[in-house]
Amino acid sequence: MEDTNSLIEFRRQKLNELIDKGMNPFRNKFTPDETCAEAKAQYAEGRTVKLAGRISAQRVMGKSQFLDIKDGSGRIQIYAQKQHLGDEAFQLLKSMDMADFIGVEGSMFTTKMGEISIKIDSFVVLCKALRPPPEKWHGLEDTEIRYRQRYLDLMANDEVKDVFIKRSQIIREIRNYLHDQAYMEVETPMMQSIPGGAAAQPFVTFHNALGCQFYMRIALELYLKRLLVGGMDRVFEIGRNFRNEGISRRHNPEFTMLEAYQAYGDYESMMELVQGMITHVAQKVLGTLIIEHKNKDGEVTRTIDLTTPWRRVPYKDLIREKAGEDWFDLTPEERKKKAIELGAEIHETDEDFEVSNAIFEKFIEPNLIQPTFVTHLPKELVPLAKLSPDDDSTVEVFECCINGQEIAPAYTEQNDPVQQRERLEHQAGEEQQKLDEDFLVALEHGMPPAGGMGMGIDRLCMMLLGQESIRDVLLFPQMKPKLKVQPPSEENDGSKSDTGKAPSSSEASES
Repeated sequence: MEDTNSLIEFRRQKLNELIDKGMNPFRNKFTPDETCAEAKAQYAEGRTVKLAGRISAQRVMGKSQFLDIKDGSGRIQIYAQKQHLGDEAFQLLKSMDMADFIGVEGSMFTTKMGEISIKIDSFVVLCKALRPPPEKWHGLEDTEIRYRQRYLDLMANDEVKDVFIKRSQIIREIRNYLHDQAYMEVETPMMQSIPGGAAAQPFVTFHNALGCQFYMRIALELYLKRLLVGGMDRVFEIGRNFRNEGISRRHNPEFTMLEAYQAYGDYESMMELVQGMITHVAQKVLGTLIIEHKNKDGEVTRTIDLTTPWRRVPYKDLIREKAGEDWFDLTPEERKKKAIELGAEIHETDEDFEVSNAIFEKFIEPNLIQPTFVTHLPKELVPLAKLSPDDDSTVEVFECCINGQEIAPAYTEQNDPVQQRERLEHQAGEEQQKLDEDFLVALEHGMPPAGGMGMGIDRLCMMLLGQESIRDVLLFPQMKPKLKVQPPSEENDGSKSDTGKAPSSSEASES
C-alpha cells in the first residue's frame, strides 16, 4: 500500500508538471483514423496513420524509444527518435507512464525483427493515469481483484476481454436467429406486484409513487404468455431476472434469461428451436460445433459435441438407469430409503417427486455432458405445462442439459385456465396471495396452444466459451462489499470490523 501511494503521488507530480507547461492532460476529444488492428491489417510501408491507445509497454534505448499502445482491437508498437521528434517532445514521451493514453500520428514500417510499427511524427497526451496498472500487467490472476475491479482484469488479460466480446456476439446471434424465425422482441416489467413464473425467493422493493410493495421479477414467463392471449404469436425477451437465493459456481442472484413463446407450437417445436439456435450461435461465433474446456495449463479436460441430432430421453428412464428398473414400482417410503442408501440428500419433509428429483440432480444431471433433451418430467416440477397424454403423472416438458447443467427448459404451455388454477393453487399452498389472478383472468380469455422455452444466457456462455464459473462470464458479478477497516482507538481496538463483528466463514468464502 505504501509503495502504491508513493507511485500515485509521483504520478500526480507529473500531472501538475503537464498542467504547468500549459498542456491539457485530459483532452476532450481525439479522433483516430483507424484501430490498431485495422492499421496492421492494411499495412503498407510508409502509409500515414493516426491511432490512439493506452501505453502497455515502454522501452527507452538512448536517443530512441519503443512503446506499445493498446486499443479495443489490439496492440501495435510505436517507435520514436529524438532527432525526428525533437528534444522536448521526446522527453515528454519518455516521461509517460504505463497505462497513460496517447494519440499518435506517423508512418508505418517494419522493424528488423519483422514487427509492424509506427514511426511517430507527433503525439498528444489524452489521459494521464493517476494510478499504476496491476503489478502483473500481462496476466492479472488475483480473483478478488479480477471480479471487484473488472476493468483491471480487462486491461491485463486479453483472453478475459475476448470472453466478453464473444458473449456480446452470442447474444447478437441469438437475436438474429429468432428474428429470422419471425419472433418479435418485446419488453415486460422488471418490477411486478406478484413474483410469478417460477418457484424462487424474490427481491422486494417499494414503489413510492404507487405506495405499495413490488418484487423484482424471478421469471419473464407470465407477461409473455399474456401477449399470446393478445394475439402476438411469436415473442421473445432477453432480460434480467432476480432471485434472492444462494451464490455458487453456477448461480448468481442477478442473471440474464431468454424466454421465447410460439403460438400453435409445443415442446417439440421448442426442441427444434433450441437445437437450431445453439448450433447457429456456435457456428457463427466460434466457427465450430466442437467445444473444448481446458484447465489452467491449457490441457483439454472436456469436449462437447453439438452436432445434431441431440439425444432425447425420458426423465423416468434416466432415473431407472441410476436407481433401478423397479424404482417407480416401489412405495414412497421404499424410494426414500433407497435414495438415502444411494447417497442422495433427502429430508423428512420431502415429497415423493422430490426424492426422485434428488437422484436426478445429484447423480444424473452432472453427467449429462453431451447435449441431451430430458423429457416428460413429473407434473409437480412444472405446474405451467400440459399433462402428457399417455402418462398423466408427467408433463410435456424437456430440460436441455449440456456440460452437466440445465441450459434450457421448455414445455407445451398449459392453456386450460381451470387446470392452471388448480395446479398453481396447489403450488402456492397456504400462500394464496401469491396467485397471479390477472394472469389467470388472461387465460380465461383464451390462449392458443403454444410452446415456450427459457434459456440461461450466462450458462450458455459458460458452456460455449469454456468457462467453469458463472462469475467468469459476468462483467460485474455480485460480491460482498469490502468492510472498511478503521484505525484502532479507544472505541475500536481493531479486533472487530466496522459492523461490530468479525465476518463469518461463509462471508469470507463469498468474497
